[in-house]
Amino acid sequence: TKPEMNANTQVLELNVEGRQVDEAVLSLFHTLLFHRSTGKFHYKNDDTYAVGTIGFQDVDCDFIDFTYVRCSSEELDKNIRREVSGFCEAIRAPDAPSSGQVALEFYQRKRGRWPFATESIPWEVWTLRVNVVSLNNEHERQIWREKVGESLGDRLLHITDTLNRHDYIPSPPNQAEIDFIYDTTFPDVQPFLFKVNYSVSAPSNPSATTTFKKLIRDTLAL
Repeated sequence: TKPEMNANTQVLELNVEGRQVDEAVLSLFHTLLFHRSTGKFHYKNDDTYAVGTIGFQDVDCDFIDFTYVRCSSEELDKNIRREVSGFCEAIRAPDAPSSGQVALEFYQRKRGRWPFATESIPWEVWTLRVNVVSLNNEHERQIWREKVGESLGDRLLHITDTLNRHDYIPSPPNQAEIDFIYDTTFPDVQPFLFKVNYSVSAPSNPSATTTFKKLIRDTLAL
């Protein structure tokens, strides 16, 4: 499949408490980046190269019963935290709607014909639809910690299952083209080019809010 024709798009839904938003989003985006990164390329000539290794580490969440694996690159971690912080702040603001979406988009650059600029063509897009719940007491929070952990575990399985399919992935480039495929600015890891987009919005229909509140009540009652 050519990327410009059909980017692989996936949508995952998350129901989380306000303080869990950062960790939930980071756990899934870091998982995706871990699978969509390589070690640094060391070119011997224009199209022959050796690939360095990627370090990895476990991360324990503070507000969710969940542990995930990420690349052990501090620079990549800082970058993705900075990218998602705007979304997390927006959805937690006092007057914010209780839902929004944040997307991690992998893309490649393509030279446009002169005089046009380079195009960015997405080839894989992961969108998280996030609903923020309000809980009444510490007992509910403890139950919710576990529920969100189980939910993230399910999402993680879906991600790895999807990434194991042989969908489109850009071919390893020659040295001249590497910056059209990979972000080479990190000292210790080389992810595919990516960007984060987000929007925060009220539910599109009022009955969705009622249904959502019922879902929370039913979950806590289990």
